[in-house]
Amino acid sequence: MGWLILILVLLAAAFGVLGAVLKAAAFIVLTAILSIVLLVTIGWYVLKHQARRVLDDVDRRMADQQVERFREGDGGELPPPRDDRY
Repeated sequence: MGWLILILVLLAAAFGVLGAVLKAAAFIVLTAILSIVLLVTIGWYVLKHQARRVLDDVDRRMADQQVERFREGDGGELPPPRDDRY
C-alpha cells in the first residue's frame, strides 16, 4: 500500500501536478476529520440531552413516591421540596 502511494506521488511530481494532488488529498482528509468531529459533537449533545431527560424523569418519580408515601402516613404537612438552609 505504501509503495502504491509513493509511485502515485512520484508520477504526480513527474507530470507537474503534485501541488494539486496534495491540495486534493488535504481537502479530503480535512473534510473527513471535520465530519467525524461534527458527528461526535452532535452525539455528545444528544447523549447529554437524553441523560438529562432520564434524570428529570427519575427525580419526578421519586418526588411522587415521597408524596404518596407521606400521604399514606399521618397526613401531616408536606416537607419542603428542597433545603435552602445552606
